[in-house]
Amino acid sequence: MRLSFISLTLASAAAVIAGPLSPRADLAPALPPDAFNTSHDGPLNLNDAKKKQLIVPGSTKVYKDDSFRIKALCSNPSYRREWHSSSLTDAQRQNFVDAIKCLMRAPSKVAGSPAQNRYEDLVRLHQKFTPQVHGNRMFLLWHRYYLWTFEDILRKECSFTAPLPWFDETKYAGRFSQSSIFSAKWFGAIAIQGRCVTNGQFANTVLNIGPGTGNVRHCLSRNGDGAKTQNTNAAMVKACNDRDGFANMAACSEGGAHAWGHNGIGSVMADVYASVGDPTFWLHHGFIDRNFRVWQNQKASRRTSIDGNGPNGAITMDTVINMDGIRPNVRVRDIMDTFEQGLCYRYDY
Repeated sequence: MRLSFISLTLASAAAVIAGPLSPRADLAPALPPDAFNTSHDGPLNLNDAKKKQLIVPGSTKVYKDDSFRIKALCSNPSYRREWHSSSLTDAQRQNFVDAIKCLMRAPSKVAGSPAQNRYEDLVRLHQKFTPQVHGNRMFLLWHRYYLWTFEDILRKECSFTAPLPWFDETKYAGRFSQSSIFSAKWFGAIAIQGRCVTNGQFANTVLNIGPGTGNVRHCLSRNGDGAKTQNTNAAMVKACNDRDGFANMAACSEGGAHAWGHNGIGSVMADVYASVGDPTFWLHHGFIDRNFRVWQNQKASRRTSIDGNGPNGAITMDTVINMDGIRPNVRVRDIMDTFEQGLCYRYDY
C-alpha cells in the first residue's frame, strides 16, 4: 500500500524573531488543522491490517546477509524505556525534555537551511527526505536510523544521559489525553482543537519548518482525536506483526498504528513532512521502531534479510540510508540488528 501525498507549498512568513524557547503565542499563530493534511490520510482499518498481503507476492526479491554470524554485537546495549514505566524516573524524563529544549535554543549547524535552530535541523531533514522515506519500504529503515541520530545528537550536544523514552500507545489507545505525556507537567495538552499548545514545557513553541514543503512561522498545535488514536491498539500492532516478510509488515506498520498516531495527535503531527516539530514525534516513533524490533525478534532471519521497494527500486542490504551529512550514511545491513556495534540499543519490553 502506498499512502497518498499532497505537496503543500506555502509562502514564507515574516522574518523569525530571535528570543527564548517560548515567546508570546501571538507571535506565531495556530494554522488551521487542514493546513497540515499533507499525508497520513489513508490509514489501514483493522480488517485490512489482518489481511496477510499488501504487497503482491513475487513482486519483490529477498536479499540476505549471511555475514551476521561474524558481526560484533555490542556488550552493553542501552535500554529504551517506556515513558510510563516505573523504571524511568522523573529526573530522567526531565533530562529528555531539557535536552530537546537545549536543541531548540542552539543555533542551526546546516548552512543555507531554513532551520532556525539545531532542533529544526532535524525537522528540515525529515521534510527534505519525506518523499523518499514514506509510502515505500524505506520507511521503517530510515526512521530507525533517524531516531538513533536524534538520540546521538542529544547525547553529544545536550548532555542527555537518560534512557531514550518511548510511548506504548497500545495502553492509551483512544485516550492519549490521559497519558502524563500530554499533561501540563510535560508536553502539554492534546485535545485543544487545533489551537496552540499553551501549557507544559513546550508551551507557545514557535515552529519555522512546514507545513508540507513550505516554511511558515506557526505555533506548535494539536487536534487530538481519540477515535483515531483508538487504532494504535494492541490488535492493530499484532495484525501487522503477524505478517511474514518485511515488505508486508512494513507497509502495514506505516499505514497502521503509525498513521493513526500521527493523525490522532493531529495538527503539526498530522503533517507528514514536518511532524517532527512536535516533540512527541520521537515518543511515537520509538513505539513504531519498538514494534519493528519485536517483529524481528520472532525470527532471527528477519534481522538478516530484506525485501520490498524503495523510491528507486528494490531495497538490498547495501541500500544507503542518508542523513544528509548530519550523521554518516549507513547501509541497510548496518541497522537491521539494534544489538550490533553502532546502534547498540534494546527496548525494555
